[in-house]
Amino acid sequence: MFEILPIPAFQDNYIWLIRNGQYAAVVDPGEAAPVIQLIKKHKLILEAIFVTHHHNDHIGGIPALLSEFEPKVYAPSKGQYDFAYIGVGEDTNIYLEGLDLTLTVIETPGHTLDHIAYFSDLHDGQPVLFCGDTLFSCGCGRLFEGTPLQLHTSLRTLAKLPATTLVYPAHEYTLSNIEFALTVDPRNIKLQEYKDKVADLRAKNQPSLPSVLAIEQEINPFLRCDSLAIQQNLGISEQLSTVEVFSILRELKNKY
Repeated sequence: MFEILPIPAFQDNYIWLIRNGQYAAVVDPGEAAPVIQLIKKHKLILEAIFVTHHHNDHIGGIPALLSEFEPKVYAPSKGQYDFAYIGVGEDTNIYLEGLDLTLTVIETPGHTLDHIAYFSDLHDGQPVLFCGDTLFSCGCGRLFEGTPLQLHTSLRTLAKLPATTLVYPAHEYTLSNIEFALTVDPRNIKLQEYKDKVADLRAKNQPSLPSVLAIEQEINPFLRCDSLAIQQNLGISEQLSTVEVFSILRELKNKY
């Protein structure tokens, strides 16, 4: 029976822990201490570490975890890392024997050029996506290295996954993302309802994540660049491509 647990790190990061029995894997461990504490508390075997991209708040804890345990590390083959790792890229299938888990790699450049995501159906028909800083609930990552076209294309790729996919981003940005989304999509009833739900969760100090891809399709402006309502609220009168609309939205979010 799979469990996916958030391990809070820094101010707003989540390190996602995937567990099946006594075996575990973690995604983007920027810090080692909270991972080590949980692994030891539950007497787990850390089988693997998954890296989505090279930013330090996603990899900073890996050297200490390698010193403490003996996991395999999977990281983007297009990146460069100072620790031992197995490079993976588009359509790589990773099978973990202890967890009895298969993950498929999806390349998602934009936030960084090496960014990847990991997708699985966990054997029971429940698809899950660990998407790092590419897709957030009601938002998307900043463009640090890639182009608007690259990130827009990456988001469209993820949007084609099954609608029931549970989305596990690496940051608790949901409320601030909703506030921005309401400035460009103020009449979206689904978005207003989602704000109430997330606000209630955060008031109880509970994670707003995972999200569900079907919900993101309805509320996330970066997945809805073809929305006439959003384009009208942006004051767009001429015919623009969805990439151009995306670029406008990203620039507005940068300044929000």
